[in-house]
Amino acid sequence: MTQLHHRIRQGRGAEPADLVLKGGRVFCVVTGDAIEGDVAICGDTIVGIGHSYSGRREIDVAGKWLVPGFIDTHLHVESSLVTPFEFDRCVAPRGVTTAICDPHEIANVAGVPGIRYFLEAARHLVMSLRVNLSSCVPSSPMETAGARIEAADLVPLMADPAVIGLAEFMNYPGVIHEDPGCMAKLEAFQGRHIDGHAPLLSGRDLNAYIAAGIRTEHEATTAAEAREKLQKGLRVLIREGSVSKDMVALAPVLSLATSPYMCLCTDDRNPLDIAEHGHLDHMIRYLIGQGIPPLAVYRAASLSAAEAFGLKDRGQIVAGRRADIVAMDRLEDCRADLVICGGVVVGEAAFAARGHVAPVARHSVKAAKVAAPDFRYRGNGEEVPVIGIWPGKILTEHLRETVAPVDGDRRPDPARDLMRIAVIERHGINGNIANGFVRGFGMQAGAIASTVCHDHHNIAVVGADYADMALAANRLGEIEGGFVVVRDGQVLAELALPVAGLMSLEPFEVVHAALERLRAAAVSLGVVLEEPFLQLAFLALPVIPHLKITDRGMVDVDRFCLIEG
Repeated sequence: MTQLHHRIRQGRGAEPADLVLKGGRVFCVVTGDAIEGDVAICGDTIVGIGHSYSGRREIDVAGKWLVPGFIDTHLHVESSLVTPFEFDRCVAPRGVTTAICDPHEIANVAGVPGIRYFLEAARHLVMSLRVNLSSCVPSSPMETAGARIEAADLVPLMADPAVIGLAEFMNYPGVIHEDPGCMAKLEAFQGRHIDGHAPLLSGRDLNAYIAAGIRTEHEATTAAEAREKLQKGLRVLIREGSVSKDMVALAPVLSLATSPYMCLCTDDRNPLDIAEHGHLDHMIRYLIGQGIPPLAVYRAASLSAAEAFGLKDRGQIVAGRRADIVAMDRLEDCRADLVICGGVVVGEAAFAARGHVAPVARHSVKAAKVAAPDFRYRGNGEEVPVIGIWPGKILTEHLRETVAPVDGDRRPDPARDLMRIAVIERHGINGNIANGFVRGFGMQAGAIASTVCHDHHNIAVVGADYADMALAANRLGEIEGGFVVVRDGQVLAELALPVAGLMSLEPFEVVHAALERLRAAAVSLGVVLEEPFLQLAFLALPVIPHLKITDRGMVDVDRFCLIEG
């Protein structure tokens, strides 16, 4: 007898279901109704709701709401700073049963083997990890990444069952100006899902971008931007990461009318924020707390997400769909008491039963040793370009400040909150070092450094003291990458991220504790940013307006070109 026979018979009640959730109320994300009765599950599939069922295994959920498992529609697992296996253990108990990832962080370090690592890991996780293939490695021609991925590299991966389509197309100038490399990738994925990334793009250029086959977008930062993108056919993903916090601005756009075309995502969220605030559950609580109907919010978190990405097998608690279910006491609180993922009860037993995949991209930090004089800034003219940080945004200001040279060097000035920022090529390719200025850290002394440096993941370091900057950068080479805080020649705190310089091999609880120490150490330097390390990482991403820095120099993103000081 086939599994299909069993599903039909268990749905009819002709044989006991494999698993029955007894006595709960299903929250229908189509009508908003509460459906009383049991939920019957055969294998990984729901086979019945709204009636009484008997099961080989039964779980009492009396008095609880049952909602579809949450779908994070765009994220980089690497930004959680742990492996896919620890990410699974971190967020699945919070109700995230599907995550759609773009592994372009590890791909920028290790190339196709990094993507293959994620595809193989996806076969072993409790949660469903789906992959959009990285479209922009590197993100632009104005940076040195550890690898380059072309259309021909992606095509052989398209048939993998974990793959949905093409990941966020960040090089939007390359799309609208028909760059040959961009066109080759877009042509290869016509008819498949193509994810977007077009901050501030509007008007006819936005039309051209969408005409390329792009269907979803997570870079809207204002209600007006989100509304235009919805009107022009994009499904808008509301993002709330550790740095990119757009939920407050976009909440007014989410309604019963728009919720079929809006989804939720985290993009980049670390264990510190997950532990202190939550993941998608945090977004759901906030949005409902703002007066948005629970139907609109839970629909965006599940069914709308499934529909947007072509996942027709999930997103509702109805017969024939994948058994991804979250049980909770109150819809408004969104505190998961029980999570079912593909018919499996999420918990330590399920995590212990997973297979294992060996990590890749070890010993990836190949930068030469640096010294204090490497951070001198000569520049041209009286004024210098300054990156202005907007806390909670990855958009930056393009400022200009007068910094008088002293002995041929334009030095940091803590009194004006002007810090040195540098990017050091660490893939062993060319040894580039670029220096500039940044405002917004509030730092008074010392240095912080990181190999999480989007998307090329070179070494980014910011500081008030050149010797401390050199110590911090060199220490990253010794620990295979990660985060470091230094003051007065002493390492105050650090976190090793030996997998591609991006992910720890430790449990997420250990990473969380290390991040707390790093945050405290950064505060001791005067840093005022809530998330200084990820904020630093995004200062090197040259596809996000307005001013950025890479190992090749300062980048005017609006003109999409390198600039001189």
